[in-house]
Amino acid sequence: MANTRSAAKQARVSVRRRAINVAVTKTVKTSVKTIRNLVKAGKKDEASKLLTKFQSEIDRAAKKGVIHKNQASRQKSRITALLKAAK
Repeated sequence: MANTRSAAKQARVSVRRRAINVAVTKTVKTSVKTIRNLVKAGKKDEASKLLTKFQSEIDRAAKKGVIHKNQASRQKSRITALLKAAK
């Protein structure tokens, strides 16, 4: 329980931010999973089309501070390498 008004407000803000961060993280993870499943299924063309959408989502997440910029870069690199290896 918060002891001051400012602490109570901070607790409310924290809950709101967490909800946003979880939503952003979930979209990124879903994109990664979708691309990996498409590559595994042999649908490389569909996976390549989703790559640009994935890159913009992950860049947006890094810009917002949900994930670290180096983690975003690493994930983009790995997914791109996966697609190149599949072709």
